Amino acid sequence: MRLRSGVFASSCLLMEALGVALFLRGFFPVPVRSLSRREVRGDPPAEPAPSGPGTVSNWTKIPPPLFKKVVIVLIDSLRDDFLFGPKGKQFMPYTAQAVEKGTSYSFIAEAKPPTVTMPRIKALMTGSIPGFIDVIMNLNSPALLDDNLIWQAKTSGKRIIFYGDDTWIKLFPKYFVEYDGTTSFFVSDFTEVDNNVTRHLDRVLKREDWDLLILHYLGLDHIGHLTGPNSPLVGLKLSEMDNILKKIHISLISKEEASLPNLLVVCGDHGMSETGSHGGSSEGEVRTPLLFISSAFEKRSDPLTQPELVQQTDLASTLAVGLGLPIPRNSVGKLIWPVVGGKTMREQLRFVHLNGFQLSRLLQENTPAYEKDPGYEHFKIAEKSHGNWIKLYLEGNNSEILLNFGKKVLKQYLEALKTLSSSLSKQVAQYDVYSMLVGAVIIMEVLLLLLLSIPKALSSQAEFEVPLSPPLFSLLFYLMCLVLCAVHVIVCTSAESLCYFCSLSWLTAVGVMMLISVLMCGILSTIARVFENSRLPLKNPVVSSSNWSEIDLLIVTGTLVHVLSLGASSFIEEEHQTWYFLINTLCLVLCQELCRNNFLLKEWDPQHSTTVKQNFDRIGEVSECKNIDILATSNSKLGKTTSSAGFIKGSDKWISLASPWIILICCRLLRSLNQTGVQWAHRPDFGHWLTRDMLLLVWSPRIAY
Repeated sequence: MRLRSGVFASSCLLMEALGVALFLRGFFPVPVRSLSRREVRGDPPAEPAPSGPGTVSNWTKIPPPLFKKVVIVLIDSLRDDFLFGPKGKQFMPYTAQAVEKGTSYSFIAEAKPPTVTMPRIKALMTGSIPGFIDVIMNLNSPALLDDNLIWQAKTSGKRIIFYGDDTWIKLFPKYFVEYDGTTSFFVSDFTEVDNNVTRHLDRVLKREDWDLLILHYLGLDHIGHLTGPNSPLVGLKLSEMDNILKKIHISLISKEEASLPNLLVVCGDHGMSETGSHGGSSEGEVRTPLLFISSAFEKRSDPLTQPELVQQTDLASTLAVGLGLPIPRNSVGKLIWPVVGGKTMREQLRFVHLNGFQLSRLLQENTPAYEKDPGYEHFKIAEKSHGNWIKLYLEGNNSEILLNFGKKVLKQYLEALKTLSSSLSKQVAQYDVYSMLVGAVIIMEVLLLLLLSIPKALSSQAEFEVPLSPPLFSLLFYLMCLVLCAVHVIVCTSAESLCYFCSLSWLTAVGVMMLISVLMCGILSTIARVFENSRLPLKNPVVSSSNWSEIDLLIVTGTLVHVLSLGASSFIEEEHQTWYFLINTLCLVLCQELCRNNFLLKEWDPQHSTTVKQNFDRIGEVSECKNIDILATSNSKLGKTTSSAGFIKGSDKWISLASPWIILICCRLLRSLNQTGVQWAHRPDFGHWLTRDMLLLVWSPRIAY
């Protein structure tokens, strides 16, 4: 089948888009279905009704709040070892004392990747697990429309004050009665960015007209990006944060009333890697401290050995119960029990029932076979036992048997919450590996076919044979289709969960299998043709006369992509990597252009001159055409020649061919002269070697003396 190069490239582009779509569909699984704020209004569930005839409970409202005021101090990039490790004891003595012997509960909150600020704020306030697609939103955070803790607090009439990273203001516009946002793009600033938050503290802590205070400090994150987690600046910043926490804690204790205590929450949105960056899934990036300090908790008598591991999404449901608010509808987190477990048995069972009801309802909306889920089954058993406990309680039974029965029901609820939360979290974090493999196979096959066809399609007007007919009527094609269909059946029947590709109709699935088989047979046919004949017959090998060359498009596209990459703070400290990539790519394109002008077009010159002469004779524009210039070279950006004799000759030709490689070598040497950024700052380079030798020369006379 004969196709023009443009049609062939367009077809390959469409197949590439299909492969990329399948791969992305597997890499970005369908998130847990979330409801907007308008859909979540409704009365909370009542206590479980007793199984038999008798008195019915009338507790149908949200339990009252456990804390009067709540202060959330979010320290960006705070790793767990910064607080619970040696650095915490050295640089944060007041906070470390509260952890070990104070009235507090300490946990290690595990964050799910991507570990960047905006998705982590969403996880903390909604209890949901953002996906990798939210990294794009980190460039310009839109208003959060899902049900969240800030919206619930605002709707309930609570007054919220915020100071810190302006991402909060973009996510929750018009929710704060007072706010002051600081930008996170000036990575080199780790002083003023925190002073702009702290300068409001003295005034706000003296006031009583607020219920929730949120402080987001960015200085530690900026220090990590600049110098890494082992920098001396980290200790100074931790000491500054410790003094701020001390000031807040003392102020909250001094203004507590007998009715309700206050709560101080210390947390991090994410950690940082050993190079100071974040965004991935290393232990340093996903493990952050979570500290609850309040006079409502019993003072610790024994030293803390190791904080318990919880999920970052558990904070939303815990704070919702602590503030007397409904749990966010889309939360997949469970209650952090020690924080809310200091009430009567009836209140404790009420807390866990509300959390279990919310999780089971979310499971029903996202899983067709929710009734078979172990967490749902455990919740129903616990709910039935809870109803029996309510019956005994309302009958006035206050014996030890009722207390032990309540503890048993509570244990059932907590086990159900753990299983439900795990089921919903796996649904978000599970990748469709089968769809990813199918998409990757299609992408690799099309790329290989394009690479094999490039030597025959250097011109936009070239025509060449596409090996399509032989594969469709070959025995290999049918055998591959049968094998792939068998593999598809095995995967679909043996997989525990239904993947996206298996959920497609059989006609669509068979069509994809046939496409993979055709591409593979086409590749094999092309390879066979290459061995038989090194070049396909070109009908009109004329280079396109477009004013835009490949190099022009590369420079414009690369510049635009680089400019767009500067829109996020996490790219700024590594922006030079984009330039390295663009320079290397440009040199390779220059090398390819020089090879085409000096070898391929020169080989086509005699045949092409004859073809052009015949075309001019046919239309009567030229009577004699003995030395027709090559039209392609007149528009080439690298070879402004007017005839075949204008090609570079002799040593000049080889110098021009060697120039891109010389530039590549020089750029590589310059990169090794002094490592920049934070990703490879620890690697040795020529700068270290030269500095070391210079120091030896300077100090050797003194040492000898």
